[in-house]
Amino acid sequence: MSPPSPRPSLDPLTTGAVGLAVVAVSSSAPLIAYAAAPALAIAFWRNLLAVAVLTPFALARRRAEFRRLTTGVGRREGLFCILSGVALAGHFATWVPSAQLTSVATSTALVATQPVWQGLIARAQGRGLPRIVWIGIAVAVGGAAIATGVDVGVSGRAVLGDVLALTGGMFAAVYTAFGERARASISTTTYTTICYGICSLLLLVMCLIGGVRLTGFDGRTWLAILALVVGAQLLGHSMFNYALKKIPATTVSVLILLEAPGAALLGWAWLGQVPRPYALLGMALLLAGVAVVVLGGARAGRRAAPPTPLPADAEPLRD
Repeated sequence: MSPPSPRPSLDPLTTGAVGLAVVAVSSSAPLIAYAAAPALAIAFWRNLLAVAVLTPFALARRRAEFRRLTTGVGRREGLFCILSGVALAGHFATWVPSAQLTSVATSTALVATQPVWQGLIARAQGRGLPRIVWIGIAVAVGGAAIATGVDVGVSGRAVLGDVLALTGGMFAAVYTAFGERARASISTTTYTTICYGICSLLLLVMCLIGGVRLTGFDGRTWLAILALVVGAQLLGHSMFNYALKKIPATTVSVLILLEAPGAALLGWAWLGQVPRPYALLGMALLLAGVAVVVLGGARAGRRAAPPTPLPADAEPLRD
């Protein structure tokens, strides 16, 4: 995968979109815990219902863009959308079962390695990350591990769960990397409609093969699923995808880790789950790591930016 094209400068709208996305995805874990339905079924419905919301807008305003993705060079961009949906389905299919095979804490900590894989993908694309960004990634991932109270199991079942959680983090990085490529030239609406559509189709196949129940839930569960669609999916994932046009995938992956303290605060306020003392330490480290990545990456980007060319009629400065 070749590196994406240079991004335009960051603006307040993108910054606000990222802030909204962090708050929205933070509601995911509490809502999943609240809903009385299999997690894989919840993943299917949140993607499918998001597609149902997006499709009318996409067909009304982006029909020409959809046609462009089926011909000529546009097919490559369309392929990025499809592969991103496959990777997102892979993320759900590996990470969700991991929490049933190993501890939730370990599963959460291992899937939080996404920024590490994102950094390696960027390096494979020929975009080496500054040392300060790698330091920030290490601090943020370590903070996530402490915040979730990671404990490593030794049974075969736990090891399988650990491998699945780690694979889930890899799939999440691939999903974000392909999204970064697609968003370089495709609108958020078109990209998310295709990506979520492919993801929901693959999740449906997995649920049918695995015998996962998809219907028969109570009203409270359906309300939680609808809240997930509006919050974590449309305002969370979609706003992160929107930001990929101006923020590197590695930085977005680190920002996604802010879901951990956000979910903890919501769990405290909504479900009465008081964070443990060491979790507060982990969250502080996570926030520090995120700050290092964002600020260090921005500083490195300014240093690497080419100088602004003089106008054609400008006279060069002389001593």
